[in-house]
Amino acid sequence: MKVKLIDYTPEPERTVAMAARLCYSSVGAEKLEEKMTDDQVEKLVRKIVKMGHASTLEHASFTFAIEGVSRVLTHQLVRHRIASYSQQSQRYVAEHDFEYITPPSIAGNEQARQQFEKMMQEVRKTYDILTGLKIPKEDARYVLSNATETKILATFNTRSLLHFFSLRCCQRAQWEIRAMAYMMLKEVKSVAPLLFKNAGASCVATGVCPEGDMTCGMFDEMIKLRENN
Repeated sequence: MKVKLIDYTPEPERTVAMAARLCYSSVGAEKLEEKMTDDQVEKLVRKIVKMGHASTLEHASFTFAIEGVSRVLTHQLVRHRIASYSQQSQRYVAEHDFEYITPPSIAGNEQARQQFEKMMQEVRKTYDILTGLKIPKEDARYVLSNATETKILATFNTRSLLHFFSLRCCQRAQWEIRAMAYMMLKEVKSVAPLLFKNAGASCVATGVCPEGDMTCGMFDEMIKLRENN
């Protein structure tokens, strides 16, 4: 899996702070941007995050290039509707000798791994036969597995990204999208540490697990995980 932050709002924390200040000022945005010191930006961003003045967070966005993930993952990812996506097309891109993602539970079980790989080879063979029979790629793709590797570009604003992390960094999230979420979190923390200081699973951000009886019971471990990412 590869996750790279390829673009983001310049000075995202200053942009968010300026948006918040504008709500309570008679001065225009341009003058506010000029007058705000780095210390003022930091104090205001900390206050915004603490207060939950979330609409101001929407003015900063982040774009990720994601590769080496499965269609299982992207089917989950696009359920996060306040975001923009561009995914590699199986209609126009041929999938001969496609790469595939093997879940750790299968990779660690020799019998299961052999069965899984056998099926992937059968899918490849069938796809090749269909396209060889002049079946359009858009129809031949119907035999492809959810394990098929794909690439996707995703753009989130800060508010939607924080919500994404609260759900997908949770231990109860599916393993592949959880791994991706932590990689994304590491990327954005490098450019906007104040905005994402407390980002992560809901229990980490709020101190309360929303899963009720379905809790993983790993609060202490989750705090340590946040500190290491």
